[in-house]
Amino acid sequence: MRTDGRDYFEARPVIIQPNYLKYSYGSALIEVGDTRVICTATIENRVPFFLKGSGSGWITAEYGMLPGSTKERIPREIYRPSGRTQEIQRLIGRSLRAAVELNNLGEYSITIDCDILQADGGTRTASVTGGYVALAIALSKMRKQGLISLAQGPGFLPIKEPVAAISVGMIKNKKMVDLNYLEDSKAEVDFNLVMTPSGKIVELQGTGENQVFNREDVNDFMMMGFQALKKHFKAQQEALHSVGI
Repeated sequence: MRTDGRDYFEARPVIIQPNYLKYSYGSALIEVGDTRVICTATIENRVPFFLKGSGSGWITAEYGMLPGSTKERIPREIYRPSGRTQEIQRLIGRSLRAAVELNNLGEYSITIDCDILQADGGTRTASVTGGYVALAIALSKMRKQGLISLAQGPGFLPIKEPVAAISVGMIKNKKMVDLNYLEDSKAEVDFNLVMTPSGKIVELQGTGENQVFNREDVNDFMMMGFQALKKHFKAQQEALHSVGI
């Protein structure tokens, strides 16, 4: 058994509270075990210069850990995000763009801000899962306000498929899903997996920290991760259904 009593194939409990904040276009508080993240969506009537005149929208993300989110205070990244932060922001942005038909969004930019309230492993993957809920709420509000074309029907949202993410890894040759902080700090192999409910892979990040791995290990990680992600997809669906989406 693991440090928190789970089975190797068992993901932590996932709770998503939609519309957690009053003023943002879309927001969600996601709890994955003891990891807690607030995800918010902001809409801007502009796009990056390389998309001007294209009719296509854009989705990007920002990520930050609050000073009290870990046992030791984390300084605020006031002037420039660290390399780690930038890499995580790009992962979240890529993952959420994969969920949306950007050509049907119009020339709007959506920024998903992911603020880590409490970190116990899997902060980037929780940000993807919770960020999707905040994004879907924002898209629904845009449709209701006429910012998204209704040509394809009154209930149309430019969503291809939901996305969610989870970590998988190996400690002392034992493969496991959804690593908490203690497990992540000891992992010999560490993966982050972003997938859709139909089983398509959006992104697969894998590193051999203290030992190498083979193709069979990768197949096992993907199988284990996808089965565990069903809990995330269900939490997303229930959160959005509770607000009429």
